[in-house]
Amino acid sequence: MAWALFSGRALLARRSERRLDTERELRAALQNRLLLLLFAARRCPRCRGFEPRLRRFWSRLTDPAHVERPEQLGLVYVGRDGCEQEHREYLRDMPRAWMALPYGDELGRELELRFGVSELPAVVVLAPSGAVLVRDAVPEIRDLGPACFHNWRQAAELLDRNFQERQEPAGSAPRSLTGLLRRRKYRPERRRGHQEEEEEEEEEGQRG
Repeated sequence: MAWALFSGRALLARRSERRLDTERELRAALQNRLLLLLFAARRCPRCRGFEPRLRRFWSRLTDPAHVERPEQLGLVYVGRDGCEQEHREYLRDMPRAWMALPYGDELGRELELRFGVSELPAVVVLAPSGAVLVRDAVPEIRDLGPACFHNWRQAAELLDRNFQERQEPAGSAPRSLTGLLRRRKYRPERRRGHQEEEEEEEEEGQRG
């Protein structure tokens, strides 16, 4: 499960720096949500350029002023700030529902290595199950806005359904969930086309 990445750790909420450090609190905040892991730093110019788009993306999906029913979405800031003061400043300004790893938590570096983060900013998208949907969603958020969330949600649903139907052999999973979406979307259409061809051939044989 995605929330289990932070099991045994504390997460910080905005401004008050309230700590979510029990399994119950972590589950309540993150369970059954698509989870974004934001790798960024306050002084990073590219991060500052991307953040307004990320905030708009978040607001369009979760703010009742924009949507009748807020989407099930969570975000954890994995800060790569140069000092604790910069980290505190980021927490002070970040949206209310975002959470953050405490400054200096070794888990930040572990997550960076685990998901192959090589530059900032980066946004890793995880399904509620913990499966990686997108290894770096920065281009999608920047270019597509909220529309990409619906692609992720559909991919997460298809992934869960796919593994319920049959277990894939090791190493055979698509490199990205985009591939899974294409397979599920177009495979039924190819079946119908083949069946129609057989029916047409049968009708031609009867006419002949």
